[in-house]
Amino acid sequence: MAAAAAADPNTLVRTGMTKFRENNVEGSVADFDAAMAAGPSIRPYLWQRGLSLYYLRQFEEGAKQFRDDVAVNPNDTEESIWAFLCEAQLLGPDQARQQFLEATVGRDSRPVMRAAYECFRTGAQPDSILQASPRRPSAWPQAARGDQQGHDAFYALLYVGLWHEAHGDAAAAQQAITQAAQTAYAKGSGDYMAALARVHCLRRGWQA
Repeated sequence: MAAAAAADPNTLVRTGMTKFRENNVEGSVADFDAAMAAGPSIRPYLWQRGLSLYYLRQFEEGAKQFRDDVAVNPNDTEESIWAFLCEAQLLGPDQARQQFLEATVGRDSRPVMRAAYECFRTGAQPDSILQASPRRPSAWPQAARGDQQGHDAFYALLYVGLWHEAHGDAAAAQQAITQAAQTAYAKGSGDYMAALARVHCLRRGWQA
């Protein structure tokens, strides 16, 4: 029975996600790969694996994972952005943008993610991402304000930081992502992307 459970793809995905949350990124990839081996049809849905690969600097395989995801879910703006993030590390942002994986169906219902998608796709400065948050900080960069920070403010700060990382500005990336990790939403929501913000800081050696 234990062996059967260990080979269950969904169980392996859950254990991989737990390992990622604990900053055991290497272990998470091992579990995600085992999940694919146990159930190959799960591959294009393993966006969690793509995130882990980014932090292991396996950018080519990470980009492939995100591209596979968008192939089955063409409205997935976040995976389009993450494919770009991987390819920007390989090719530089300008060349990566030339092959930007555009979402082709519908429109993301989240204003922050719509703004983020456009900034990554066009190369526009990311100020509009913060402005799209209904609970946006009143003063940038002093943006972490405890209970005033909700879902949208967290995502705005996270993707502003990721935009700066893709464009080679480590200081601006650190400023935004550490602030994202300090928000009440990041600390209390249980959101996988909140865990990602913490892992990002740990992997970069940033105090959050």
